[in-house]
Amino acid sequence: MKFLHLSDLHLGKRLLGCSLLEDQRYILEQLLPIAREADAVLIAGDVYDKAVPSAEAVALCDWFLTRLAGQGTPVLLISGNHDSAQRLAFGARLMAGGGIHIAPVFSGAPDPVLFRDRWGEVAVYLLPFLKPVSVRQVYPEEEISSYQDALACVLRHMPLDPDRRNLLVAHQYVAGAKQCQSEEVSIGGLDQVDASLFDAFDYVALGHLHTPQWVGRKTVRYCGTPLKYSFSEAGQEKAALLVNLEEKGKITLDQRPLAPLRELSTLRGTYLELTDRRFYKDRNTQDYLHIVLTDEEDIPQALGRLRAVYPNLLSLEYDNRRTRSSQTVTPDGVAHRRSPLELLSDFYETQNNQPMSQAQLDYAAGLMAGIWEEEP
Repeated sequence: MKFLHLSDLHLGKRLLGCSLLEDQRYILEQLLPIAREADAVLIAGDVYDKAVPSAEAVALCDWFLTRLAGQGTPVLLISGNHDSAQRLAFGARLMAGGGIHIAPVFSGAPDPVLFRDRWGEVAVYLLPFLKPVSVRQVYPEEEISSYQDALACVLRHMPLDPDRRNLLVAHQYVAGAKQCQSEEVSIGGLDQVDASLFDAFDYVALGHLHTPQWVGRKTVRYCGTPLKYSFSEAGQEKAALLVNLEEKGKITLDQRPLAPLRELSTLRGTYLELTDRRFYKDRNTQDYLHIVLTDEEDIPQALGRLRAVYPNLLSLEYDNRRTRSSQTVTPDGVAHRRSPLELLSDFYETQNNQPMSQAQLDYAAGLMAGIWEEEP
């Protein structure tokens, strides 16, 4: 039995203010023929980029799911931390009749969606993004104080048959996995869970992190985003991941490269170098670009003038003696990779010329943790 593992479509996402809907449709069209090779498609959360997606994003999702259903490919889909579980699950029972299986709002350990091939049954469990507060409401008698406790509690209540092949589709941050710039950063890693929780499953189709990778063992895997959503991903090769299950204990993986409509690239140099025709004539000037100017003096109206050459220039910064000695907190790529507590600490030190005390850090971390857990 073969599954196409997808996640983190983030339909409707904007990259530094630029809509990516055209790029997203382009990549979804590439996924359709790959999906025909699979017995089912697993989408491991973050279908949309926002809990209340735009009408255009909803239309694109509708188009993709309709095309998959039309070619007879079942879809098994969960909500992620960017999705509204309630909105995503609307009409789920009706759509199940057309082969589109959407995980409902969490109300307890899920029953599996069952498939069968010549080696027997395959049970696929759909577990939407979990927060401790949601699990405590369902299992008030359990001691749940962390994401680790919450996930462990739910998995204990799952009726797993060890003799059949069990798959889990989940959207969590597994400790030890690599993050990139386009993901939400938690407070002190509070949302991390241990890969050992998944030991009873033959394959775990994960969503949440955008870099393709395995954690703990090769069958606990993030497939990554089908598109690059930050300049920190510029060097990644995105691919569709086909998971082939044979008899229990035998799984093979097949990655199919995906070609974006526009690449994400970073250019570095002086203004004169980057606007020299000899430099840019052989480049794809339609790429989404981040430019780093190395001129010691600011170039007047540099962003607008550079966009005459590079129409999809999205961000610009300087790297020179002035910026390297500056103490200001800037929203550059490094800042995006820092936690909210680190950013607050940097801001406080810039404003007050002294670091936060440990008591202040502890107080801020506690406030942030409470906000993080109680977010809908």
